[in-house]
Amino acid sequence: MKIKEVIDALERFAPLPLQEGFDNAGLQVGLTEAWEVSGALLCLDVTEKVVDEAISLGCNLIVSHHPLIFHKLSHVTDENFVQRIVFKAIENHIAIASMHTNMDNARGGVNFRMAEKMGLKDVDFFCEQKTVDGIDGASGVMGSFETPMDASSFIDMLKRVFHVQCVQANELLQRPIRRVAICGGAGSFLLDEAVKAGADAFVTGEMHYHEYFDQEQTIQIAVIGHYQSEQFTGEIFRDIILQECPDVPCYLSKVNTNPIVYI
Repeated sequence: MKIKEVIDALERFAPLPLQEGFDNAGLQVGLTEAWEVSGALLCLDVTEKVVDEAISLGCNLIVSHHPLIFHKLSHVTDENFVQRIVFKAIENHIAIASMHTNMDNARGGVNFRMAEKMGLKDVDFFCEQKTVDGIDGASGVMGSFETPMDASSFIDMLKRVFHVQCVQANELLQRPIRRVAICGGAGSFLLDEAVKAGADAFVTGEMHYHEYFDQEQTIQIAVIGHYQSEQFTGEIFRDIILQECPDVPCYLSKVNTNPIVYI
């Protein structure tokens, strides 16, 4: 099977036109039609350690969530980690593809996986949608708990499910939480939409200081960390590849690429 066939399967699930205008999802490095796939290493970020992991596993395809190349390269030297990774990947005949905001926005993508981990039901988009090749997409989803929970229990659940040491939150909501809006990664731009949609809580990976103001008892804000909110993305890649390309060996990266350390 060619590498192109694996990438095509991922892009059928999350078409590239679903990505945001600032993004650079898709093929980053490599020759997809010429190379047969020996194995796929699935990760959140591409680092030098991840490339080394692919080499050790005999994988010539890395599928990441965050694009390795976000801005155009004017040269490829050893000047920075992006250029070093590109050089090492080419040197070892490894293709790199990224499924970023197209996978965030796709039905069944990152936000839906977060909702599944939380045990939410009746999950669907709550903000403006667009459709590409018959695939619906939007930046955020909302679902409901069958049994509402108090804010303290809700925060404890997030810490347990997403393996976080702490959750950044506004003051605890004094009413039960049933409806939860979600946007993985940096999702603060959807906070107002979540309030308008009637969410009791909003879960995301990043928010700015001033965005917490004026939401007391309006909505429970819960910020769990960018890496933590998207850590299960590799599972989505694996499920797609195993379904569409069952003969391709898949590996979830064991490298923790989170650059933020809690001390």
